[in-house]
Amino acid sequence: MPRFTYHKHRPNLWEDLDLNELVNAMSDFLLGSGFGEPADGDNRASQEELKEAILNALMTSNLLPDEDLQRLFESDQTLNEFLEKVIERLMQEGFIQPSQNGTGSMDESDAQGEAGGAGPPVKFELSEKGTDFLGYRALRDLMGALGKSAMGSHDTQDLATGVEASGPSKPYEFGDTLNLDVSETLLNTIRRTRSLETDEQGGLDVDYQDLVVRQTEYRSSCATVVMLDCSHSMILYGEDRFTPAKKVALALSHLLRTQYPGDSLRIVLFHDSAEEIPLSMLGRVKVGPHYTNTREGLRVAQRILARERKDMKQIVMVTDGKPTALTLDDGRIYRNPFGLDPKVIGLTLKEVINCRRQNIMINTFMLARDYELVAFVAKVSELTRGKAYFTSPYDLGEAVLMDFLKKKRNRVTH
Repeated sequence: MPRFTYHKHRPNLWEDLDLNELVNAMSDFLLGSGFGEPADGDNRASQEELKEAILNALMTSNLLPDEDLQRLFESDQTLNEFLEKVIERLMQEGFIQPSQNGTGSMDESDAQGEAGGAGPPVKFELSEKGTDFLGYRALRDLMGALGKSAMGSHDTQDLATGVEASGPSKPYEFGDTLNLDVSETLLNTIRRTRSLETDEQGGLDVDYQDLVVRQTEYRSSCATVVMLDCSHSMILYGEDRFTPAKKVALALSHLLRTQYPGDSLRIVLFHDSAEEIPLSMLGRVKVGPHYTNTREGLRVAQRILARERKDMKQIVMVTDGKPTALTLDDGRIYRNPFGLDPKVIGLTLKEVINCRRQNIMINTFMLARDYELVAFVAKVSELTRGKAYFTSPYDLGEAVLMDFLKKKRNRVTH
């Protein structure tokens, strides 16, 4: 009689790997800001760099049991095959993609490398799905640290008519959402017509004056511009300050899209100059050039907010340095890295005053505490009635989200 020996089924390790947890463990690498790298380095990852990052994530997390890790290291061929299959899965699942040029197609040199030609090896970058996923995980981690389980819209003291009924009823006025309080409307009709005869069918003659609508809390909308300092100091002094700042921006974006659909979020980078970038490109941004043109960042942010039709407008500025540069009228960049240049500070504060005139609040999150920066930020907060937070890369996310999620009780002017 034949005998059979049964073993637990073990799928291929690359098929059994949880890609969500792997991408989360590789977040610092995928959102790399240039920390520990040459200035102006390539912001794309080669296949070998990607393999090394995957290996580091496996070694520093519990994604695979120890016995499976030992199996991988039994031979270089087994390990290399595993890493190549994982990269293939990451691409198939849409977390990463071959690097693309400005036209949206793969670089010719990359295509040659992928085809095994004489060109350089293919480079990889974070995809839009990967960026969105890291924003979700960053938000989940930050909200867990804050102890929050649910989030809502920005509360105000005003009431409006809507589908939800969370406020008292009111007589209908032209323009209100016709969310009828049926019982009160019928009672008004009965009171008005009780001394009158009803029609032949026994119905009620509801008049305009009888209408009562339910009210809901008025939810204000907010336009936010996140100004990220990407001057070279953000990766100096022994720590990476820019990668945590990028994670916060991604978390805010996911929060707005899922919990505050009426709000908007735009990203502005400021360095020697300043420019707006699509959120989908944030994961690929590295620090540089070197100086801090806060004034130009504020000017770009104001142009963006001027186009927004929102009840509230705010700038969330994350920086670790005092202003050291200006864009002159002729387009040239004026730079002074030493101290608080009166010309730089004067023109920068002028833009701060312009923000106040447009009812734009500026909340500043400082990643350094040198005297000159503190004095400048204190003046900014005073002029715009905003807030200044002393924080670090380790608790920046909690500070930004705690500020953002505070209930906004200011009355909205209709």
